[in-house]
Amino acid sequence: MNKTLTVSTLILALIGGFFIFYNPKTSPVPDQNNSSIDDIAQNLESKTDEQASITVTITPVDISPESKEWKFDVGMSTHSVELDQDMIKVTVLVDDSGKEYKPIAWEGPTGGHHREGVLIFNKVTPTQKSITLKISSIGDVNRSFNWQLK
Repeated sequence: MNKTLTVSTLILALIGGFFIFYNPKTSPVPDQNNSSIDDIAQNLESKTDEQASITVTITPVDISPESKEWKFDVGMSTHSVELDQDMIKVTVLVDDSGKEYKPIAWEGPTGGHHREGVLIFNKVTPTQKSITLKISSIGDVNRSFNWQLK
């Protein structure tokens, strides 16, 4: 009887351990009518433009429908000219209907050969299918960065 009790306890422990460690998680199905943050995040890769000996990389940081402000990381690098443009004056965000939005803030240095900062815009509403960030006058080149949101 003692041997049967030991074997039964061991079997129950193995079954219990199996269910504890093998707990398949089901992922919720996103609502088809609302864009989820994960869906948007998949399309928000960094975009890079290399022209006139200047590399500009833009990464959307926070442009979810729940955000009050939309933020973009901006990195610029060169060894040939001073990067001293007023980022608020040379940047515009364009929605898929052609409406333009000016930045409300630039958080970063004002010059140098390597600049990195954050451009901040008011949230674009209603939710757009795509957005384009346009930057002019960096190395006398107009640059355009586009993301699909839906």
